Amino acid sequence: MTRDARPQAATLAVRLLGASIVCGAALAAAVAPTTAQNYPDKPIRIIVAAAAGGPTDVPARLASQILSPKLGQPVVVENRPGAGGAIGAREAAKAKPDGYTLLMGNTSTLAVIPAVSKSAGYDPVKDFVPIAKITEGFQILIVHPSSPWKTLKDFVDYAKANPGKINYAHTGGGGLPHLAGEVFMLKTGTKLTGVSYRSGGESNAAVLSQAVHATFENIAILGGLIRSGKVRALAVQNRTRTPILPDVPTMAEAGYPGAEANTFFGLVAPAGTPAAIIKRLNALLNEGLLTSDIKANLTKAGTEVNPGSPADFAAYVAVQHKRWLEVGKAAKVQIN
Repeated sequence: MTRDARPQAATLAVRLLGASIVCGAALAAAVAPTTAQNYPDKPIRIIVAAAAGGPTDVPARLASQILSPKLGQPVVVENRPGAGGAIGAREAAKAKPDGYTLLMGNTSTLAVIPAVSKSAGYDPVKDFVPIAKITEGFQILIVHPSSPWKTLKDFVDYAKANPGKINYAHTGGGGLPHLAGEVFMLKTGTKLTGVSYRSGGESNAAVLSQAVHATFENIAILGGLIRSGKVRALAVQNRTRTPILPDVPTMAEAGYPGAEANTFFGLVAPAGTPAAIIKRLNALLNEGLLTSDIKANLTKAGTEVNPGSPADFAAYVAVQHKRWLEVGKAAKVQIN
């Protein structure tokens, strides 16, 4: 792809996403009267394209807790890790579009992997219809508390003096933790070595055991580890500091603007799922997310809750996809 064609490709991806929503809604409307009337009359499964214990588990199990009592059927979370999330996403994309198989999508599966991989095996625009965004968050750069790096400057100075000698854990090539490291290297002029694990939980464990030097992981699973002193946070990859870790600076405050790595989690369904089902699930999730207890707990975890319509979620994903497409090309990341 030529340099001039890249912005056109990103714009096309945004337009395709909007078009897929319209086409998917039309197809769903055509079959809705016969398939959505008695929905649900059996258990529903939510595929999580990562191992248990990672940050995607939290919103998936939250969605299960919200939906199950309201729908009167079990909503079961199934973990399908591998390939940075592509394996689980492929399984969900091929499922029957009847509302009984859903995917807890995230930045990796819906925006990053499709932007940097030619062989993901699914198209987030054509193969899925958005239901609702659950939470938003960001990544944090952490190291072991015994490491010599007290500040981000210490870390960057060492990395510049020792190219490739600092290794960082991520959840597979093309996933957000991988690209969070890539955007960090782009903005700091450093060279780190990535080491792949199956989940964010495993990446954190690798830092705790000192199998790796660092990782860029999600606020949702790092807050407790940081507050307890089990890991040291050097910077948050967000535009503003988080209230739950007010002493941890942003990348921009530390001198590296543009190194942000924001993340989202949201529920999607296979393309062709009846519009009536999508609308119902969206309404139930939004209602549950806005209850005071759930919203307070999510805020305490450092995540943001901004419910909206399926179209709102689609527009948000389009922006994220464009951003990571640009990062992937700048970092020359291509996953085959």
